[in-house]
Amino acid sequence: MSDWYGLDLPPIDEPEALARLRLPPDLEDLGAKVVCGERLDFDEGLRLYAHPDLLAVGRMADFVRERRHGDVVFYNVNRHINPTNVCIQGCTFCAFGVKGTMPQSWEMSHDEVYERAAECAAQGATEIHIVSGVHPQYDLAWYETCFRGLEERHPEIHLKTLTAVEVAHFADAEGISYREVLERLRAAGMDSMPGGGAEIFHPEVREQICDTKCGTEDWFAIHREVHAMGLRTNATMLYGHIEHARHRVDHVLRLREFQDETGGFQAFIPLAFHPENTALDHLPGPGILLDLRVMAVSRLLLDNFAHLKAYWIMLGPKTAQVALSFGADDLDGTVVEERIVHMAGATSPEEMTVSQLRHLIEGAGRVPVERDTLYRAVVRKEGAPTGARTPA
Repeated sequence: MSDWYGLDLPPIDEPEALARLRLPPDLEDLGAKVVCGERLDFDEGLRLYAHPDLLAVGRMADFVRERRHGDVVFYNVNRHINPTNVCIQGCTFCAFGVKGTMPQSWEMSHDEVYERAAECAAQGATEIHIVSGVHPQYDLAWYETCFRGLEERHPEIHLKTLTAVEVAHFADAEGISYREVLERLRAAGMDSMPGGGAEIFHPEVREQICDTKCGTEDWFAIHREVHAMGLRTNATMLYGHIEHARHRVDHVLRLREFQDETGGFQAFIPLAFHPENTALDHLPGPGILLDLRVMAVSRLLLDNFAHLKAYWIMLGPKTAQVALSFGADDLDGTVVEERIVHMAGATSPEEMTVSQLRHLIEGAGRVPVERDTLYRAVVRKEGAPTGARTPA
């Protein structure tokens, strides 16, 4: 077989591969499709969520991961910077955004952002990830100035910046198009865009958890513009709150259809809901079994996504490590000073060293490979801080 999930790969012995999956009889038809690289549909996605043998579903997802990436698992050296948590949106699932009068609010100056960027540059970061609350005074010009300052000081660092929600807010506030907002941000230094704000696309859920932020069609419209500009983005899904399996399957199939159109998504990141300090704090949040099933089913349905990220901040390091056997090929990065999830009660560390990340990957029987934001391998000069690098 020369064309498996759109990849040019050497042939495999399909009966032997299916036998190695050790599937129960009622999953053998799906296993045959997975081994042959055939696309799964909505009803088959629901079957995967309902099937009692999670390990069998995981083995199929791990087959896909191994077929694509061998034993490689990616990580990067990055830092998150959240200039402000003041937000006008008021989403029920969120513990991060607050009103400006609340004691836990913060508002960074440009110089404070630059100070944090200088710290991560000294540590050899290849990426700065910037998202904020939708602050009524932090307008488009504020971020343009911020990004220009970062670009001038650290031109070697990739700026992954702002979500579709923030872009939609700027367009509305300025009375301009999404494309105009994005062109201005790109000119200021934006290199790519994260996937935040997707939450759950289905209106049954979205209207209950985030009815004030940009809708599903706007989220896709903004990512379409970014892809048309030649930049890459990620995609996310927030799970483990009021949604059901049908909403998760609907969500990833919308992403799959869009990826067929633009090809601009780099990675999919399932985000585990943390209920503490939110309006949904009566919910328990997802457990490890749902975490692993979401990872595996997402890998099996998203056949046109190259990468699936086990975001250790939300999953916790140990669950993220196990997820490397359920379809994930990326652990994200060092992160440093993560606030969004920790304000919702996350007990994971706020940062992780390179040696800790590599230890997790190696402990899962995988080969750690440092990447930059665009998934190019990063080669470090021996004995130098993480920053002396050459993208391979």
